[in-house]
Amino acid sequence: MDEFIRSVEAVLFASPESMSPEEIGRHAGEGNVAAALAGLAERYAGHGIELVERGGRWHFQTAPDLAHLLRRTREEPRRLSRAATECLAIVAYHEPVTRAEIEAIRGVQISKGTIDVLMEAGWVRTAGRRESPGRPLLYATTPGFLTHFGLGSRRDLPGIDDLKAAGLLDPLDEAALALSLETGDDED
Repeated sequence: MDEFIRSVEAVLFASPESMSPEEIGRHAGEGNVAAALAGLAERYAGHGIELVERGGRWHFQTAPDLAHLLRRTREEPRRLSRAATECLAIVAYHEPVTRAEIEAIRGVQISKGTIDVLMEAGWVRTAGRRESPGRPLLYATTPGFLTHFGLGSRRDLPGIDDLKAAGLLDPLDEAALALSLETGDDED
């Protein structure tokens, strides 16, 4: 095996967090990082650990079908309130978005604690300030959001047709979602 590929493998293995190809290259040295990542991903496919890319960042993870072997205690799924779920969806589909924009889309005010819960979960972050009166904070999703929900990028979020097919929209929710998606911006 090529020394550079071994270096990339070692850097990823030792890193506690996902890494971008640029970060990997800074640690591993000179070489074709993209080719090394593709080769390692192919090599580890079907093994107990896999090399995966989420949101442009790479990391090793336990194969999904073997994850149960590593759990010592039952993992309690994080339950979000309806308000938190709606806020997370609005941030994901409309980012960067201000609190006022979230409230306008939802039609009700949100408590500060709602966004705090999403930030503590590592799914939402502040993304600067809007250049408008009052300079309100902007909110966006994090790489942790993409990793937790198994998304490669925001483009992988389900559309209205996907949500309808899964039976996740009632007629009122469907009309509200269609309206909010029409006013949103689709940029990543």
